Amino acid sequence: MNKIIISITLFSMVVCKAQVSIGKTSVTNSSVSLEFSSNENRGLVLPYIENGKGITQDGTLIYDTSDRKVKYLRNGSWFDLSVDDTGIVDLSIQTLKTENAEAKVSVGTPTSTDGILVLEDRNKSMILPKVASPHLNIVNPASGMIVYDTISHQLAVYNGTVWSFWKP
Repeated sequence: MNKIIISITLFSMVVCKAQVSIGKTSVTNSSVSLEFSSNENRGLVLPYIENGKGITQDGTLIYDTSDRKVKYLRNGSWFDLSVDDTGIVDLSIQTLKTENAEAKVSVGTPTSTDGILVLEDRNKSMILPKVASPHLNIVNPASGMIVYDTISHQLAVYNGTVWSFWKP
């Protein structure tokens, strides 16, 4: 059993140079690094960060537990995607865990030392999980969840209390 756990741990630390699909058999778009299934009402839960001061990579997405908001880093400043500040978070899911500073998965040509999951292709993107009306169909969303709403055609983020929707 220990050999299986060690093998899984080592595999998850290996640097990947491929397109990745989660919850489906293959990536359906050649310009995508990471694609999620749209057959389930689930979202992507962003990493919980208690202090984002040491993060410097523009484009980073986090759930900031200090003010309970989903944010991304743009031009060295954090941009709030939650709007509402009544979010809640259960830190017990991470408080007793020991962080492995070397744990990292890289999709693309590895160059960055930041992040746990790093998509490094310069000509490929990530397709978020697609959910029709996530505020109605995700039964128990987690704080820091992010999806693409296929009905309103908007980015939807959950801060632990309410959904916020963004449309370009």
